[in-house]
Amino acid sequence: MRQVDALKLLAEQASEGRGVFSRRDLERLLRHDKPPAREQTLKRLVNDGWLTPAARGVYVYPPGLRQDGYDLERIARTLRRGEYGYVSLESALSEWGAISQIPVGHLTLMTTGRKGTFPTPWGTIEFTHTARPLDNIFRATVVPPDRPLRLATPEAAWRDLKRVGRNVHMVDREALQEICEERQAG
Repeated sequence: MRQVDALKLLAEQASEGRGVFSRRDLERLLRHDKPPAREQTLKRLVNDGWLTPAARGVYVYPPGLRQDGYDLERIARTLRRGEYGYVSLESALSEWGAISQIPVGHLTLMTTGRKGTFPTPWGTIEFTHTARPLDNIFRATVVPPDRPLRLATPEAAWRDLKRVGRNVHMVDREALQEICEERQAG
């Protein structure tokens, strides 16, 4: 496929708000090519800077990013497609205001998939495995509007942090208690 045709396909995806792709997504998008030609097209798009490898098997088309601060979450969702995942641990507790430090460029998630850490050009994604049943995950998370992933409630993020044996000393327990009480009252 000519690069200009591949760029048109990527631009169409970007117009629909899509800028993060798995290798399989790109193979489907470039399906008119035979496998060797498809591989060459993909290689040219990367070499010419149109696609950025984010992590193994995940590519980003920068013009398709939404500039809303959730690029890492979209990459994480693509890395663990087919599994359930949610923002938790230090990332969630920081968002709720129970940790004063904001983890810039580091996203901590719980997943029903495999654990792993993935450095990307946008920051580091850290997956921690959970064996919790799906109904428990749904009850312990909220769905913020226009966000790619669910967010653990402060209670669930604290529970996850303790369960995985992470550093609980950075959590302001008084602030956490107040946040939990406000949520229960509201």
